[in-house]
Amino acid sequence: MKSFAIGDARVGGRELLIVAGPCVVESAEMCLAVATKLKEITAARGLPFVFKASFRKANRSSGDSFSGLPDHKGLDALARVKLEVGVPILTDVHEETEVDTVAEVVDAIQIPAFLSRQTSLLQAAARTGRAVNVKKGQFLAPADMKNAIDKVLAAGGERVMVTERGTTFGYGDLVVDMRGLVVMRALGWPVVFDATHSLQQPGGAVSGGRPEFTIPLMRAAVGCGVDGVFFETHPDPAHALSDAATQLPLAEAEAFLDEAQRVHEAVGSRAHA
Repeated sequence: MKSFAIGDARVGGRELLIVAGPCVVESAEMCLAVATKLKEITAARGLPFVFKASFRKANRSSGDSFSGLPDHKGLDALARVKLEVGVPILTDVHEETEVDTVAEVVDAIQIPAFLSRQTSLLQAAARTGRAVNVKKGQFLAPADMKNAIDKVLAAGGERVMVTERGTTFGYGDLVVDMRGLVVMRALGWPVVFDATHSLQQPGGAVSGGRPEFTIPLMRAAVGCGVDGVFFETHPDPAHALSDAATQLPLAEAEAFLDEAQRVHEAVGSRAHA
């Protein structure tokens, strides 16, 4: 299994990487507050941490949905988090024209699931030299992520990880096939489980979700030996401007991390041999 650093956070090592933050940058102040809290609680547990928030959302259920702050205010907010809180930053890109600008701010570039087959976007992200996180498309078999990894490597990327976020199951629902986590880890690069997007029920004017499955699915994924856990968290999910149905309340993040760490320690080196 490859291991590498994203800023001062290591993935693919013995500790469980935590990638977390609000779904989208709603304000710099909110991001700073969430990042500060997450840094505090991950550091207390010895867990490597990367702050995640989307500076822009291109894939929304409705054209009226909030898609991000105007101009470059979303990226500016992420730059403040990196400088003032001192944590590595991950955000997603949707177009090749965004990649170089985003790379000036972040430590890791994320390819959204619905763009995971976009060759030119994967190549552009790889050429920046930043770590690349590729979300597995809801329409892809786990083994097909080898193609995405190969595209990143062929374009000069040296740090890549893949993230499971559920597979389309009929209309308006996702399922997580835990076998896929094992299949993707066999590709030799770190695998992360997205514990909140996997709960979504896409469709309609606003995507729904089943947050009661957050802990059970996370337990199962960590038990399968994933290298990291990704989750979106918000101080007041009911009033979040994106993914209100699935974001973990920030007040519950400590209990979530404790449970993840307990399972990770119980599985131990057997899952990471």
